[in-house]
Amino acid sequence: MSLRIRQIVFAARDLATTVKQFERVLGVQVAYRDPQVAEFGLENALLPIGDQFLEVVAPTRSNTAAGRHLERHGDSAYMLILQTDDLTRDRARLERLKVRTVWDASYPDIRAVHLHPKDIGAAIVSLDQPTPPESWRWAGPDWQRYVGTQGARRIDEVTIGAVDPSKMAYRWSEVLGIDPPTADRDIFRTPISAGALNFAAAKADVIAAYRISVTDPQAALSAARSHELPVVDETATICGTRFLLLQH
Repeated sequence: MSLRIRQIVFAARDLATTVKQFERVLGVQVAYRDPQVAEFGLENALLPIGDQFLEVVAPTRSNTAAGRHLERHGDSAYMLILQTDDLTRDRARLERLKVRTVWDASYPDIRAVHLHPKDIGAAIVSLDQPTPPESWRWAGPDWQRYVGTQGARRIDEVTIGAVDPSKMAYRWSEVLGIDPPTADRDIFRTPISAGALNFAAAKADVIAAYRISVTDPQAALSAARSHELPVVDETATICGTRFLLLQH
């Protein structure tokens, strides 16, 4: 079984300002703006990090799922998209566990299903299976030419904050069909392909942080300070989310 982080998604009230912050701090650039997200009352921007992606969405009308998220949490991490190698197997498991879905898609080059956040916890999680595996429809037809050689190079890990991190960690493991977590002090950790899911105590159930490999961490942190973003040690906060920036 293969499961890896392929795309991380953020909700923001001001798309242009937030995208500029990500571009300057992480050294990435916009590859695509998907017109199809208009059906959800959104506008967006997709920025490649290697063969992974960072997406920012902003509501363009009232009463959207992203808008409700912003009302509850403010600008913050909104969705986690995991690439699977067998969505048919995953669907059977989700049905057995009675996990609801809020959206699904089926194209010749990708299939995807969004899980109801109340049935997994903390965020909307999507399971996507592209064909071929290295492709990614959501990033547009020519995203490869926007992949940078400097700046952010890889999304390594995600940390999910939870009121009960142990319960949340075991629930994610069950729903995703991966190994149960191991406890390291107050962190519950489950390795996945080329990364890990971490669960830590928090006041609310949210995606709290990402660990990103970058070419020059100090340059990234300096850029964050120039945008008056919070910086503590090796961590910068962008769009309400902490980014641990480590040497690639």
